[in-house]
Amino acid sequence: MTTPVTNDTKPTVYGVETLNSSAAPKSENALGKDTFLKLLVAQLKYQDPMKPSDPQSFLAQTAQFTQVEKLEEMNKQLEKQATSTGLSTASALLGRKVTFALSDGTSASGVVASVRSGADGVTLDVGTRHTTLDQVTEISNDA
Repeated sequence: MTTPVTNDTKPTVYGVETLNSSAAPKSENALGKDTFLKLLVAQLKYQDPMKPSDPQSFLAQTAQFTQVEKLEEMNKQLEKQATSTGLSTASALLGRKVTFALSDGTSASGVVASVRSGADGVTLDVGTRHTTLDQVTEISNDA
Protein backbone atom coordinates (compact mmCIF):
# COMPACT_ATOMS: atom_id res chain seq x y z
CA MET A 1 0.00 0.00 0.00
CA THR A 2 1.27 3.45 -0.83
CA THR A 3 1.13 6.38 1.49
CA PRO A 4 0.56 9.97 0.50
CA VAL A 5 3.74 11.89 -0.16
CA THR A 6 3.95 15.25 1.53
CA ASN A 7 6.18 18.17 0.76
CA ASP A 8 6.55 21.23 2.95
CA THR A 9 6.56 23.66 0.02
CA LYS A 10 3.90 22.18 -2.29
CA PRO A 11 1.02 19.88 -1.43
CA THR A 12 0.97 16.54 -3.28
CA VAL A 13 -1.51 13.75 -3.68
CA TYR A 14 -0.03 10.24 -3.88
CA GLY A 15 3.15 11.57 -5.41
CA VAL A 16 1.52 13.86 -7.97
CA GLU A 17 1.78 17.62 -7.50
CA THR A 18 -1.46 19.53 -7.49
CA LEU A 19 -2.11 21.99 -10.25
CA ASN A 20 -0.33 25.32 -10.06
CA SER A 21 -2.34 28.52 -9.96
CA SER A 22 -1.99 29.25 -13.70
CA ALA A 23 -3.71 25.98 -14.61
CA ALA A 24 -6.19 25.97 -11.74
CA PRO A 25 -9.90 25.74 -12.52
CA LYS A 26 -11.98 28.92 -12.48
CA SER A 27 -13.91 27.84 -9.39
CA GLU A 28 -12.43 26.30 -6.26
CA ASN A 29 -15.17 23.65 -6.30
CA ALA A 30 -14.90 22.83 -10.00
CA LEU A 31 -12.51 20.18 -11.23
CA GLY A 32 -11.54 20.32 -14.88
CA LYS A 33 -11.01 17.35 -17.11
CA ASP A 34 -7.23 17.79 -16.90
CA THR A 35 -7.41 17.48 -13.12
CA PHE A 36 -9.64 14.44 -13.43
CA LEU A 37 -7.23 12.74 -15.83
CA LYS A 38 -4.23 13.52 -13.64
CA LEU A 39 -5.96 12.03 -10.61
CA LEU A 40 -7.03 8.95 -12.57
CA VAL A 41 -3.51 8.39 -13.91
CA ALA A 42 -2.04 8.88 -10.42
CA GLN A 43 -4.53 6.40 -9.02
CA LEU A 44 -3.53 3.80 -11.60
CA LYS A 45 0.18 4.54 -11.31
CA TYR A 46 0.37 4.26 -7.53
CA GLN A 47 -2.08 1.43 -6.95
CA ASP A 48 -0.89 -1.66 -5.15
CA PRO A 49 -0.19 -4.36 -7.78
CA MET A 50 -1.35 -7.02 -5.34
CA LYS A 51 -4.66 -5.21 -4.86
CA PRO A 52 -5.58 -3.55 -8.17
CA SER A 53 -8.42 -1.09 -8.44
CA ASP A 54 -11.91 -2.38 -8.84
CA PRO A 55 -12.67 -2.60 -12.61
CA GLN A 56 -16.24 -1.44 -12.01
CA SER A 57 -14.94 1.64 -10.24
CA PHE A 58 -12.56 2.35 -13.12
CA LEU A 59 -15.39 2.04 -15.66
CA ALA A 60 -17.60 4.31 -13.56
CA GLN A 61 -14.86 6.95 -13.45
CA THR A 62 -14.33 6.68 -17.21
CA ALA A 63 -18.08 7.05 -17.77
CA GLN A 64 -18.14 10.13 -15.53
CA PHE A 65 -15.27 11.63 -17.49
CA THR A 66 -17.11 11.02 -20.77
CA GLN A 67 -20.23 12.58 -19.31
CA VAL A 68 -18.29 15.70 -18.25
CA GLU A 69 -16.84 16.06 -21.75
CA LYS A 70 -20.30 15.78 -23.33
CA LEU A 71 -21.69 18.35 -20.91
CA GLU A 72 -18.87 20.75 -21.85
CA GLU A 73 -19.71 20.27 -25.54
CA MET A 74 -23.39 20.92 -24.83
CA ASN A 75 -22.48 24.07 -22.89
CA LYS A 76 -20.45 25.39 -25.83
CA GLN A 77 -23.36 24.72 -28.19
CA LEU A 78 -25.79 26.47 -25.84
CA GLU A 79 -23.48 29.50 -25.66
CA LYS A 80 -23.37 29.68 -29.46
CA GLN A 81 -27.15 29.39 -29.62
CA ALA A 82 -27.59 32.12 -27.00
CA THR A 83 -25.32 34.45 -28.99
CA SER A 84 -27.24 33.70 -32.17
CA THR A 85 -30.57 34.31 -30.44
CA GLY A 86 -29.26 37.55 -28.94
CA LEU A 87 -28.09 38.80 -32.33
CA SER A 88 -31.43 37.92 -33.87
CA THR A 89 -33.31 39.75 -31.12
CA ALA A 90 -30.99 42.76 -31.25
CA SER A 91 -31.21 43.04 -35.04
CA ALA A 92 -34.97 43.53 -34.69
CA LEU A 93 -34.19 46.64 -32.62
CA LEU A 94 -32.18 48.39 -35.36
CA GLY A 95 -33.68 51.81 -36.04
CA ARG A 96 -36.00 51.60 -33.04
CA LYS A 97 -35.94 53.79 -29.95
CA VAL A 98 -34.91 52.00 -26.77
CA THR A 99 -34.66 53.08 -23.17
CA PHE A 100 -31.99 51.36 -21.09
CA ALA A 101 -30.66 51.40 -17.55
CA LEU A 102 -27.29 52.99 -16.82
CA SER A 103 -24.84 51.78 -14.18
CA ASP A 104 -25.60 54.78 -11.93
CA GLY A 105 -29.29 53.81 -11.68
CA THR A 106 -30.59 56.38 -14.17
CA SER A 107 -31.78 55.61 -17.67
CA ALA A 108 -31.03 56.85 -21.16
CA SER A 109 -32.74 56.43 -24.51
CA GLY A 110 -31.96 56.69 -28.17
CA VAL A 111 -32.20 54.98 -31.53
CA VAL A 112 -30.29 51.73 -32.02
CA ALA A 113 -27.70 52.38 -34.75
CA SER A 114 -25.84 49.05 -34.76
CA VAL A 115 -25.51 45.72 -33.03
CA ARG A 116 -22.30 43.88 -32.06
CA SER A 117 -21.40 40.55 -30.55
CA GLY A 118 -18.43 40.40 -28.21
CA ALA A 119 -17.09 39.06 -24.93
CA ASP A 120 -19.85 40.88 -23.00
CA GLY A 121 -22.55 39.36 -25.20
CA VAL A 122 -24.66 41.27 -27.67
CA THR A 123 -24.18 45.04 -27.48
CA LEU A 124 -26.43 47.75 -28.88
CA ASP A 125 -24.90 51.03 -30.04
CA VAL A 126 -27.30 53.81 -29.09
CA GLY A 127 -25.87 57.21 -30.01
CA THR A 128 -22.53 57.47 -28.22
CA ARG A 129 -23.50 54.86 -25.61
CA HIS A 130 -23.38 51.10 -25.63
CA THR A 131 -25.79 48.82 -23.78
CA THR A 132 -26.60 45.13 -23.55
CA LEU A 133 -29.97 43.53 -24.21
CA ASP A 134 -30.58 42.82 -20.53
CA GLN A 135 -30.35 46.55 -19.72
CA VAL A 136 -33.11 47.53 -22.19
CA THR A 137 -36.24 48.53 -20.28
CA GLU A 138 -38.45 49.93 -23.07
CA ILE A 139 -38.73 49.63 -26.84
CA SER A 140 -40.81 51.91 -29.08
CA ASN A 141 -41.32 52.63 -32.78
CA ASP A 142 -40.58 56.34 -32.30
CA ALA A 143 -37.35 57.06 -34.15
